[in-house]
Amino acid sequence: MSTDRSAADAAVTVLGLGPMGRALAGAFLDAGLRTTVWNRTPGRDRELVERGAVGAGSAAEAVAASALTLVCVVNYDAADTVLRDGPVIDALKGRTVVNLSADTPDRARDTASWAEAHGIRYLDGAIMTPTPTIGTPAAVFLHSGPEDLYREHRPVLDALGGSHTHLGDDIGRAAAYDIALLDLFWTATAGFAHALAVARAEGVTARELAPFAQGIAAILPPLIEEWADDVDGGTFSGEGNPITSAVSSMAHIIQTSEAHGIDAAVLRTAEGQARRVIGLGHGTDGFMRVTEVLGRR
Repeated sequence: MSTDRSAADAAVTVLGLGPMGRALAGAFLDAGLRTTVWNRTPGRDRELVERGAVGAGSAAEAVAASALTLVCVVNYDAADTVLRDGPVIDALKGRTVVNLSADTPDRARDTASWAEAHGIRYLDGAIMTPTPTIGTPAAVFLHSGPEDLYREHRPVLDALGGSHTHLGDDIGRAAAYDIALLDLFWTATAGFAHALAVARAEGVTARELAPFAQGIAAILPPLIEEWADDVDGGTFSGEGNPITSAVSSMAHIIQTSEAHGIDAAVLRTAEGQARRVIGLGHGTDGFMRVTEVLGRR
């Protein structure tokens, strides 16, 4: 391998310097990679440049500096604004883009088709852990797209720390995992916010409830494994906790919430889904039978 090619392989460009983008660039710098950075809003590269990064004057200049460019902006509309620009397209031809921006699987597939049409090599990805984990063993990255391309750039990606999982050639697969896992996160977060509102209405502080809430969270990991087997196997066992029992407890929560004037619309929706399962003759099944109801048109 030539010296020039080795230098290019040891270089990386980061487009987008929000908190996550700065963390990505910082991890590359800590690993000793030549790191070029660019952000639409000037000034965000100051600290990184002081640490040794190269601040590019334009996005086209930035992508031309490395064989690999990581994009980390708020969504694919923002990514398109940067990438689908004439000089940037010209500079990217034959190079690789790893898009770590969050969006839908369909947007990932659309961007991959656009990249292929312009001779740009493309991988999609998702970051599943918060900013402080980047560069540490706790970071979690998901990738999808051509496996040979992923393997080619894996040594550079490893500088970001943590675990990297290639999910397959379907370019939208990383975004699909991201959407599903964020669905879990935000639904759980909303549930905790609602629980705190109900507790406070009954004179229980958030700090008083917190240790017991953590106990509820600790119950979930083995249940997630059991529920995953239920859904994939179509068993939906309700032996330990039938959905009729779930509906009863939901009704108590709704009654208490609304007695205090607290909106219980989210839980009313979940209760309605469970009652629909019962109405279809599955009252002895577990709550995961709801997944089939949700999937029906």
